[in-house]
Amino acid sequence: MNRILVVGLGSMGKRRIRLLLEIDPDLQISGIDSNPDRRKEVQDLFGIPCYAEIRECVEKTSPEAGFVCTSPLSHWAIIMELLGFHLHVFTEINLVPDGYLEMMKLAEENGVNLFLSSTFLYRNDVRYMIKECNAREKLDYIIHTGQYLPDWHPWEDYKNYFVGNARTNGIREILAIDLPWILAAFGKVTDIHVRSSKSSSLEINYDDNYIISMEHENGSKGVFVCDLISRCAGRSAEIISEDLHLFWHGTPDSLQQYDIESKQLLQVNTYLEEIDHQAAYASNIIENAYKEEIRTFFGIVEGTVTAPYSMQDDLYTLEVINKIEGIQ
Repeated sequence: MNRILVVGLGSMGKRRIRLLLEIDPDLQISGIDSNPDRRKEVQDLFGIPCYAEIRECVEKTSPEAGFVCTSPLSHWAIIMELLGFHLHVFTEINLVPDGYLEMMKLAEENGVNLFLSSTFLYRNDVRYMIKECNAREKLDYIIHTGQYLPDWHPWEDYKNYFVGNARTNGIREILAIDLPWILAAFGKVTDIHVRSSKSSSLEINYDDNYIISMEHENGSKGVFVCDLISRCAGRSAEIISEDLHLFWHGTPDSLQQYDIESKQLLQVNTYLEEIDHQAAYASNIIENAYKEEIRTFFGIVEGTVTAPYSMQDDLYTLEVINKIEGIQ
């Protein structure tokens, strides 16, 4: 597979193109965006052809796969169009379950793969925490994710992209990013309690901070705090059991485990390769995981690996998110 189209040439589309070319400089990539300024920017940056419409790109370049990097509410229609052309599809997180059953059905009928991004599941430090948690039951945890909403995309007004929409709001995106690894570590949720409020002057019509208490099927329980008001962006986790105590501050060099025998905190080194971090993003966002999930997508298309996270898995995650947003 070497002919790929990327739909949506905003920040995520440009990131995927850059990483695709780092993985294989010989890939034949085409871009699609209705905005002529974005098309010109990407043509100048990467030297690839860009088109205004999917059909024109498909007819001229005969792609084998498509990456969907547009705003979430547009995903369903775009994915269905790509699947209709019998293309394998890689989609960014959707945030809403619109069209899931139809998309899965069409992908199966047309014999192509529908792959959903869940980037934190491809981080080595997160994989380590999941593995350690899966070996135990009845763990306790405290997890926090927060960043001031205007700092998410400092190059644009937060009211002008999808986090300004209540259906695809910033809290919902945090939940869609973090819940997959939390559920992978601790299992399905049996009970949820939520406290939320709006504490800032942000011009949004939804709550900007949540305290979520969850209990899981294996007896684990914990608190997940997420907010759009933390001026110092960060992720952190503390995971506790009788024979496990982990501390993580979101960055790849911050994972620590308490050694019971020596009574010391020891650093857990999960990255031997160079850490790729882009200055435009918070320190807990690294490019290695984004690149790893692209490689996984290629492996799935080639039939050599299986996805750690499916559309069916995401339906469950979105079900949990809907419960969280519905509990007041």
